Order: sequence, then structure tokens, then C-alpha cells
Amino acid sequence: MRLDKYLKVSRIIKRRTIAKEVCEGGRVSINEKVAKPSTVVKEGDIIEIQFANRSLKARITNIVEHVKKENAKEMYEILEGEEDKE
Repeated sequence: MRLDKYLKVSRIIKRRTIAKEVCEGGRVSINEKVAKPSTVVKEGDIIEIQFANRSLKARITNIVEHVKKENAKEMYEILEGEEDKE
């Protein structure tokens, strides 16, 4: 699955267009390498995201095309930082 789509489906970032912009801005890395929106992610990858006022580091635990909102957090495990409270 593409990185920008994964960020949206997992609800780490709420909209795919925003996920794409964040990736294009060089603020997302996978396994310590800066990633493009089209980068393919797989289970076990470590994602690091630099937001304006916080950062998040998470391990991908599951990849599915569609997931209910209440099950989205099962797609990743937070290693550092905290998720958005919204």
C-alpha cells in the first residue's frame, strides 16, 4: 500500500491530500529514510512523522484496504510521541 494511503486509512493523518503534502515536504521517513507519498509500506516498517508541534514514531503492524474508525489504531504501534487527540 502507498504511504499516503496508509497514513489516511490508519487515521494517523486525517486526509490523503494532507498525507501527500507532509510526505512531499520531507517530514515522513520509513526506516530512517525520507519517503515519498508513493513509497510502498509493509508490516514491520518504522514510520517517523514530524508535525509542526510534535513528532510520532510508529511500527506498522497491519495493512488493510478498509478499516472501521475504532479499529484503525490496530494498524500501528506507537513507539515514541503521541497521536492526535481528535
